[in-house]
Amino acid sequence: MRHLPLPVLAAATLAAALTLSTPAQAQEPGAEFPYEPRTVDVLDSTMAYVETGQGDPIVLLHGNPTWSYLWRNVIPYLEPHGRVIAVDLIGFGRSGQPDIAYTYADHRAYMDAFIDAMALEDITFVLHDWGSAIGLHYAARNPDNVAAVAFMEALVPPAYPIPSLEAMGDFGPVFRDLRTDGVGEKMVHDDHIFIEQILPGAVMRDLPAEVMDNYRAPFAPEDRTRKPILVFPRELPIAGEPADVVRELETYFSWMRETDMPFLHVYARPGALNPPPVAEWLAANLKTIETAFIGEGLHYIQEDQPEAIGRALADWLRRTRQGTGD
Repeated sequence: MRHLPLPVLAAATLAAALTLSTPAQAQEPGAEFPYEPRTVDVLDSTMAYVETGQGDPIVLLHGNPTWSYLWRNVIPYLEPHGRVIAVDLIGFGRSGQPDIAYTYADHRAYMDAFIDAMALEDITFVLHDWGSAIGLHYAARNPDNVAAVAFMEALVPPAYPIPSLEAMGDFGPVFRDLRTDGVGEKMVHDDHIFIEQILPGAVMRDLPAEVMDNYRAPFAPEDRTRKPILVFPRELPIAGEPADVVRELETYFSWMRETDMPFLHVYARPGALNPPPVAEWLAANLKTIETAFIGEGLHYIQEDQPEAIGRALADWLRRTRQGTGD
């Protein structure tokens, strides 16, 4: 299988990552998603989620172009440690698709409203991709309601904000086109590039047909738009734009450097957004961070190393907070 080339990150000039052993993958990750969907009214729409376990909430947020299905093989490891809630971001998965712009600001507003509607308190976040930007910004604004944050393949320094399209290497032209009116629409709406190329190209293994069908499903019906997929790459902070997104990311970047909240950074080799040098930078610059190396993986590491991710998260949860199964 031909994988998409990885972006060249600013962190590439940092020292080599620590030598760590690679956890063994017990078996091929399963395709089944055995959790009943639930919905809650949020603002002018509904948001979908799955829930299992009891205790304080462990909230899992995905990114682009996935949905809560991404976490299916990680959830069982977390279930003994709290009330696991895997959310579909607004416009994604089985959540509603209101007539909104689907900007980063929109996603933050809907997630704030979801947390309020669900009356969630003392949250532990587990975050991936754009879910990291949403969850970390919430934690920075509401530190009294968040106990801890785990993140992987996240929008964090020193990789973000991205200084230029050229700094993204071979991905630069792809994102230039996605951010170009008319061209990006064709790539996402007609070619379905994120589902058909970027997603499978950023996983080490070949994704089975059943898994791919489950990722296609939320955007297959004619009454569902792919607009949410398109907006996220246009919101990515590159060369100072969009300026409001750059400001908001810098807000939680500053908070991450100052807070005493426990963090866990889960990373893979070679990785994509967070290769090993990013993990080393974070370990050197955040006061309360732990890092967990989970083996070989690209961007959607839940599809390559769900057992290693689950075990790392479970061990961290046991040590950082009280769980019902501890």
